[in-house]
Formats: sequence, structure tokens, C-alpha cells
Amino acid sequence: MSVSPADSLVTQWESEQARLRQQVVEEDTEAWQRSPGFTGLERVGGVDLSFIKGDDVNACSQLVVLSYPELEVLYEDSQMVALTAPYIAGFLAFRETPFLLDALQRLERSQPELLPQVVFVDGNGLFHHREFGLACHLGVLSGLPCVGVAKNLLQVQGVHKGEEHQTQIAALQKGGDSFPLTAASGKVLGKALRSSDSSSKPIYVSVGHKISVGTAARLTHSCCRYRVPEPIRQADCRSREFLRIHFPAAKTDIKE
Repeated sequence: MSVSPADSLVTQWESEQARLRQQVVEEDTEAWQRSPGFTGLERVGGVDLSFIKGDDVNACSQLVVLSYPELEVLYEDSQMVALTAPYIAGFLAFRETPFLLDALQRLERSQPELLPQVVFVDGNGLFHHREFGLACHLGVLSGLPCVGVAKNLLQVQGVHKGEEHQTQIAALQKGGDSFPLTAASGKVLGKALRSSDSSSKPIYVSVGHKISVGTAARLTHSCCRYRVPEPIRQADCRSREFLRIHFPAAKTDIKE
């Protein structure tokens, strides 16, 4: 029985994820992470890709670096890229990571003093089918602390959007409140976080690399002016604006 190209690719990618997964560090590694007010943290990054509606190949790859705690934009990099790898659920990182990594490397070469000390990723980290989502992939390959932030619940490893989950969401009273996303194995894969007093819908925070889940949730809350942390929000806004300017007749996809 012959193996299809897609099956062969999935096997290859699963093997690569398993290899890189062993390199993920799930604890705090930087002095600023252990400080109650994140003393020593001065630069936070955000990455995102925005697509033209109806076109799943051409995208704007975006990196922003913000000052901390002011959350003012210090640096931005917008690049049109062509995603050649196919989209396969659970393997988004193989499509997007190369371009996000390129953006970080361009910054490191041109203005290393602006390299972020932590990167927020629009996607999951450990909260993933094989505990190795986009935020983990980018973290391991870049060597930078990374935090995964998703706007929707990925239902994996026994975590479901059922009645119990809705009850836990209702119990989040104020910005900064959270509850753990616990796998069937008992391992905490991330946290559901009420990111601001004005937003009752949580975001889902998970470790990407070189940070603990508790610190990741606390840092994410400190970077939220609205529901989505400012580094990701700015990356999303600026990549959409880039597409609007350069492709005025096109519409951008709305990502949830």
C-alpha cells in the first residue's frame, strides 16, 4: 500500500515536532521573570501573519517590538511572504515559523539592541495536540522566551468547551483572574485568562519556551490594554494596514 505525499509529510513533521519538543524549557530562565513587577524587562515582541481574503499563500509577516511597561512601538517589520508549505491542522508552525524567525533574525542583524526579551505569538504553545504549537516552535528555534496566546479554545487532551468550562469562565471576576487548562493526564497545559475587566471572554495562554505558565499568564495580563495583549494586537493591526495600503482592492481575512 503506497503512502500519500500528505501522509509522508505528516510523518516527517511529527518526527520533527517530537525532536524539537525535547528542547522546550517550561520554567522561568530570566531574572526579570522572577520579579513581581518584571524589573529588567524593557522590550516585548509580537508576531503575526495576515492574509488577503481568498489567498492562503501570500501573507504579510509582521514583527513589532514594544517598550515595557509603556507598550509603545519601538520597531516594526512588515514583509510580504509566500507560504509554500501546505496547511495541515496541528502543523501550522511549519507554514509560519520560517518567516517569523526571519523577521527576528533581520532585527538581530540590523538593530540587536531592539531584540525583544520575550515574544508573544498569536497561537498556542504547549496547549497543542502534541504539546508543541507555534509558540514552542518559534521559541526553540529563536532561543527567545515565547508565550502563546490563542483567542479560541483548542479542544485537545481532554480539555473541552463543555458546561464545566463555561462555569469556570463565569467565575473569572476581574482582569488577571485565570484557571488552569488541565489535560486528562493531570498536566497543566496553559491557563484561561480574563485579560481585562472590560472583557468577559477569556484568552488562552500557554508556555512557548523559557517561561513558566504562571509567569506567562501574569505577563500577558500586564500587556493587555484590551482583550488581546498589545504586542499581538499591534502586530495584527499593522499587518492588516500594510495589506490595505499595498492591496487596496483586497480584503483581509478576519482571524479568530
